[in-house]
Amino acid sequence: MPFKPPSEVKPGRIAPLSVLPVFFDLTDKQVLVAGGSEAAAWKAELLHAAGARVRVAAAALSDAMQDLITSHCLMQIPRNWCPDDIEAAALAVGDVEDAAAFYAAAMAVGVPVNVIDRPDFCSFQFGSIVNRSPVVVGISTTGAAPILGQAIRQKIEAMLPRSMGDWAAAAKRSRAWLAERVPDAKQRREIWQRFSGAAFKQAAPASPDAAFKALVNTAPTERCRTSGGKVTLVGAGPGDAELLTIKAVRALQSADVILFDDLISDDVLELARREAKRMLVGKRAGRVSCRQSDINDLMLKLARQGKHVVRLKSGDAMIFGRAGEEIAALDAAGICVDVVPGVTSALAAAASAKVSLTHRDHAQSVRFITGHSRKGELPQNFDWPGLADANTTLMIYMGGNTIRSFCERLMEYGYDPATPAAVFEDVSRPGQTTQRASVGALARGAWQKDQRPVLIGIGNALEGVAAEALPARKQRQSTA
Repeated sequence: MPFKPPSEVKPGRIAPLSVLPVFFDLTDKQVLVAGGSEAAAWKAELLHAAGARVRVAAAALSDAMQDLITSHCLMQIPRNWCPDDIEAAALAVGDVEDAAAFYAAAMAVGVPVNVIDRPDFCSFQFGSIVNRSPVVVGISTTGAAPILGQAIRQKIEAMLPRSMGDWAAAAKRSRAWLAERVPDAKQRREIWQRFSGAAFKQAAPASPDAAFKALVNTAPTERCRTSGGKVTLVGAGPGDAELLTIKAVRALQSADVILFDDLISDDVLELARREAKRMLVGKRAGRVSCRQSDINDLMLKLARQGKHVVRLKSGDAMIFGRAGEEIAALDAAGICVDVVPGVTSALAAAASAKVSLTHRDHAQSVRFITGHSRKGELPQNFDWPGLADANTTLMIYMGGNTIRSFCERLMEYGYDPATPAAVFEDVSRPGQTTQRASVGALARGAWQKDQRPVLIGIGNALEGVAAEALPARKQRQSTA
């Protein structure tokens, strides 16, 4: 079979944005708030928190606005707004009846304007805010679903440690110091990456500044120092981007180059650093594929150029992914290599089917098995008596072309042909299907492989698998 070389894949264009998120620096800038309502008071408090000099123009004030003016020493103009008020402002925010006039006056002098709850009269919008200043996260649904925006904010609030602001402030204070101490841009970037990883730990140090300098003084391994670059083998899971680990996402966000397999989903790649070069190095049984030696050579070449290479592998990097060969090649060349585990497809399939692979009433062990050898046929060195153990669940990877022979051999060793089996295709992906069968039915050819990635489970623990509706062709064939 012919081989194909690794090929660069351009990242997809940015999808259309309903709005462009931007951030205003309002430190010591004058801002007009027209109206004295509670809604206007909330906006005035946000603007004051951002460092603005807030002037409130209103003939009448709500209790909330009065309390805010008193407690924050805001300037009050005891009348309704006029165009002259807007001309002196950097921003204009209003809760006013004459929204069209307020909007037109601001537009006439080029002042960004927001009329509260009147999107047709807004040149900018307020979003939900997660405040870890100097880290500030803004969230907008463009007015489509404010409650959804609040739910997203709550998720981000839970994810970002309260100490994040302290770490960011320490980084700001240390930038000049680091630039003088570490002139090499690539080395500085590695330090910032280590710093960012430390910042996400829930336990904040007593002094982020001291922790930052300790990270700078942490020497890399001799192996990394000699090569300049490094390789991270990352398990991408079976397809669903939400099954990625946080550590995997961080690796993708810090990569210079990503070498990825055919089965990596677009949703997973979307989480990668935008500037990272992406190269397809796919290997699929029965298809034109990249040589493993070419992949190894490419990793070595890129790492020697001082790049952080992420080798993105479907499922878990250490299960049937030839990671051992890649690690050996990198070790022999003195390249620093790390491994980030991923969710292997057998576990994702069990989760989707809501079955325990080691249910104590049915199985006391589980085996992960490769369905084909280097030659693409059923491996010759299987422990068939061990595989035929009725108390073991078998999860067969890459077995679409050999499952019939596999089941025939099991039965030769006394395996019960009525034992339940399940065929999982496109595990964790939108098109996932699950087909119920038996070992005897698979041996008779009841299921035929198509082009989708497949995982086959065998064992009494799979008795509870609920099959989904099958395509008509497969329904006719699946007569267990």
